[in-house]
Amino acid sequence: SVASPSSPSPPWSLPMSTVPVPESVLKKRKDAKTRKELRVQKAKAHKERAAKQRRQQFARAEKYDKEYRQAERDLITKRRISRNGGTCFYAEPEPQVLLVVRIRGILGVSPKVRKVLQLFRLRQLHNAVFVRVNKASMNMLRLVEPYVTWGAPTLKTVRELIYKRGFAKVQGQRIPFINNDVIAKNLGHLGIFCIEDIIHEIYTCGPRFKKINNFLWTFKLRPPTGGFSGYKVIGYAEGGDAGNRDHFINNLVKKMN
Repeated sequence: SVASPSSPSPPWSLPMSTVPVPESVLKKRKDAKTRKELRVQKAKAHKERAAKQRRQQFARAEKYDKEYRQAERDLITKRRISRNGGTCFYAEPEPQVLLVVRIRGILGVSPKVRKVLQLFRLRQLHNAVFVRVNKASMNMLRLVEPYVTWGAPTLKTVRELIYKRGFAKVQGQRIPFINNDVIAKNLGHLGIFCIEDIIHEIYTCGPRFKKINNFLWTFKLRPPTGGFSGYKVIGYAEGGDAGNRDHFINNLVKKMN
């Protein structure tokens, strides 16, 4: 039978502009639009927050740089006054932080020495750690002197070592310093937000030295270019490689970094 003129036309015969959109499709479109707006807002907020953090980190790095330069100028001034016949005698400041490098393996290591090396986190050959100078640490270094060498690192050595060989220890995992987010997330409650904060705290032996040093993974160095200069079992002062080598530790680390 033929449909009467007054009867409604079937949906497939209507134009696309007059076909009603299902409610589910409208809801999906609205949700998608809302999610997109949220993503844009989050991206904008993250970009602004990152820019603000970069400005703060740059300002902190500038402040540290001024502090390092001022300390170096003060040291040079005091040396000149003492050298030019001043009324005071100047003694060089004692190092507050040592860089300890393991130079021998595990053959013939006594249990006591092995335990001390574990406490220093020097479990493998050519491992390196920062150590705060105090009576306990110096006594421990005397026990393991034939197996390690140590000295006072310069700012350049500390910076190059952390930038090139630095890894974070997060929940027992070795995480590289790809950006400062890892530092801010784990050390932000201590006021440490960037890698320059870590360098400053390590070099100056600040109040948060212990926590930051434990946050750093043990440095894994390579064998020195050209090999060691003498016998490893003999002290450095006697022509060997073991024991205290003062500021000459920087030359060794430069060959191993």
